[in-house]
Amino acid sequence: MEDITLKTILQALKEHSEHIDKRFDRLESRMDSLESRMDNLESRMDGLENKFFTLQQNMDERFNRLEKKVEGIRVDLTDTQETLDFVSIKTLKHEKKLREM
Repeated sequence: MEDITLKTILQALKEHSEHIDKRFDRLESRMDSLESRMDNLESRMDGLENKFFTLQQNMDERFNRLEKKVEGIRVDLTDTQETLDFVSIKTLKHEKKLREM
């Protein structure tokens, strides 16, 4: 009788052990899946980081070109203002001469 009881207990322990092993296998499988997802997220983040860096470089380049254009326009406006000032002064001098005549 004791032999049957021991065999029953051993069988119950074996079944319980198998059940626990299955649960650990499922947990391990889920962990592998989560690890894979994290690797995918990490690679996507690296991709976004690279896109952001490239975009930042492009924007810097465009701002530099825009700055050069604005500087060129500023020089043209300064030249135009100086020409206008010169013409205005000459016109005023001629008008003054005409009035004196």
